[in-house]
Amino acid sequence: MELTIAAGLASSALLLSNLASILLAASRLKRRHVIAPPAGAQPVSIIVPSRGVEPFTEETLQRAFSLDWPRYELIFCVAHAEDPVVRLIEAAIARHPKVAARLLIGDDRVSANPKLNNCVKGWQAARHDWVILADSNVLMPKDYVQHLMAAWRPDTGLVCSTPIGSRPDGFWAEVECAFLNTLQARWQYAGETLGLGFAQGKSMLWNKPMLDANGGIQALAAEIAEDAAATKLVNSVGLHVNLVASPFEQPLGQRSFAEIWSRQTRWARLRRVTFPLFFAPEILTGAAVPLLLALIAAASAGVSLSTTALCALAIAYLPESLLALAKGWYLSPRSVTAMIVRDVMLPAIWARAWFGGAVEWRGNAMTIHTRELTELEEIA
Repeated sequence: MELTIAAGLASSALLLSNLASILLAASRLKRRHVIAPPAGAQPVSIIVPSRGVEPFTEETLQRAFSLDWPRYELIFCVAHAEDPVVRLIEAAIARHPKVAARLLIGDDRVSANPKLNNCVKGWQAARHDWVILADSNVLMPKDYVQHLMAAWRPDTGLVCSTPIGSRPDGFWAEVECAFLNTLQARWQYAGETLGLGFAQGKSMLWNKPMLDANGGIQALAAEIAEDAAATKLVNSVGLHVNLVASPFEQPLGQRSFAEIWSRQTRWARLRRVTFPLFFAPEILTGAAVPLLLALIAAASAGVSLSTTALCALAIAYLPESLLALAKGWYLSPRSVTAMIVRDVMLPAIWARAWFGGAVEWRGNAMTIHTRELTELEEIA
């Protein structure tokens, strides 16, 4: 009897916390709407670190040159001149002579983080006080800058956007949508609502004088991931990380199980190293643990296991699906199945995060230890 009660209460508590996170995120998130540039809009520098050609590279480049902001410059950063993306960037610059744009090539080894190393030259070259660091696979809407600026408050030190997966091609890409959207983005927005804002490196709006006064972009080398370092730096000066109300898309295309496993374990291990106290309870997110507890309680009480499982899954996934529907995120008949597969993977990803070993980030082989990430080699 005691086991039945304990397992039932624990399962209920986890399912309720899952529902609470959805409600908190829903209260903070807004469905996308167009924002006009404000009067007296300040000039902005947009730094785009690039490496390699991806299926949506030409489209994301075109979007960057089509922003509805009165004055902005684009600074594309590539580590190596022989990278095939150089040709596409140069062609895009040539097609848009009215947009101030530059391509900078070189690699400043300020950290073990190859993305941060690639951004240093762009930061130093930026002409304006407002600087956006934008990953090359972000699908910028025309009002990209407006959404970032609209989230800035007097006590803000950094504005970010989580990536929202879109255009999945195949089931495993839908699983990645389930990871990115209604799990990771949802919990990040729920955390911000509770005053626990965490930076996300996909899109980061900085006030350049503020960051320069606190060590500059090199200060982001203090942690293995630049967004973790950014979170700690901003909090250390008494400011907050805010998220845009309508996060930006990342088109996915095709994905394989191996790609998702590699990416999710890498991110999990980075979170474990940089924020261990917040990472430890991640095993409790998703439906796997509350479902297991519910089944234990049902078995002890002689209740139908199939009925219990269906009820627990409905409580977990119906609100999650409604969140995606309400915010205009990707949703398909296979989405619930993708969420289930994601939640089956979560305990294994969480367990894997506690071990070291090699991971790969865009051709960079790296090892994540308990307190550091060491770059082993860069593959040409």
